[in-house]
Amino acid sequence: MSYIKYSVLDLVTVSKGESVQQAIARSTDTAMLTDKLGYERYWFSEHHNMPNVASAATSILIGHIAQATRHIRVGSGGIMLPNHSTLLIAEQFGTLGSIYPGRIDLGLGRAPGTDSLTAMTIRKQSLHQPYDFRHHIRELQQYFSPDNHTAKVRALPGEGVDIPLYILGSSTDSAYLAAQMGLPYAFAAHFAPTHFAEALYIYHHNFQPSAVLKEPYAIACIQVLIGKDSAHAEGLATSVYRNFLNIVTDNRTPMEAPVTPETMRQLWTPEQEAYVKNMLQYAVIGDTQTAAGKLYNFLEAYPVQELMALTQTFYQEDRRYSYIQLQSIMNNYNAQAPASN
Repeated sequence: MSYIKYSVLDLVTVSKGESVQQAIARSTDTAMLTDKLGYERYWFSEHHNMPNVASAATSILIGHIAQATRHIRVGSGGIMLPNHSTLLIAEQFGTLGSIYPGRIDLGLGRAPGTDSLTAMTIRKQSLHQPYDFRHHIRELQQYFSPDNHTAKVRALPGEGVDIPLYILGSSTDSAYLAAQMGLPYAFAAHFAPTHFAEALYIYHHNFQPSAVLKEPYAIACIQVLIGKDSAHAEGLATSVYRNFLNIVTDNRTPMEAPVTPETMRQLWTPEQEAYVKNMLQYAVIGDTQTAAGKLYNFLEAYPVQELMALTQTFYQEDRRYSYIQLQSIMNNYNAQAPASN
């Protein structure tokens, strides 16, 4: 058993009948709560052209949440780097890091974060063109480096600002890259569980120490839904099930209110149910005692240094309750483990 930090991933999920303004206000409330509860970081993911997700302008949300909180680190989980100029990202995050020193993270992914047509609209080029993820991460590192002051192209603000970089992934390719570059690694087990265990093994066994990281540092992102009792938790989960079902059926709509298990059975076929629950195989759903048992088993089974929880609920009070209970569970777990350095 080792000390495990715990954090939040937020998609700024829009519920049915709710405006984007209300969704952002819910995220702000959650960030302020988790800041007070001692969570390590609060990350936003970059998604585009999705009516149920309002985290497209990731860096703007990061600034808004950093302003509303005091201690929690705020960052991207992540910026989809092929969608952006590395210079502009260095300037944006350099500005954020200058306003909120020591609190800004930059998680980097290479997926489009949207459908192919929207991605081509963003990038103004074909998705089939080769993309050198490693090269562009190196560019970012150079822009943030104080040694870049003699270059003809500089990130100002950005140069000399301490912005930790994280590599995000949902496959084994990113695990090799993070290990070779000696960078921390965050795996999206909340929607892509297939290669999770293999990716962690690859990352830890191929890790090469770097100037920024001497030992592997892995973050696992999973769905966490803690209810007041098991029936309540299972009811909350039906909203998440319907979100995933809408992905399967290509019917992107705002998050729906919870339904009964009987109603849920009428909404999907057995094949669709099996597919969705396979995608959620690492999800922690249950009352506090059940969730604690599942989390303890998960943390003992996989070599991660940090747990990142995605909690999507239709009602804000349920989201707050789940994060309060998760904090209690993690504090109890860490009370049995030596503190990290």
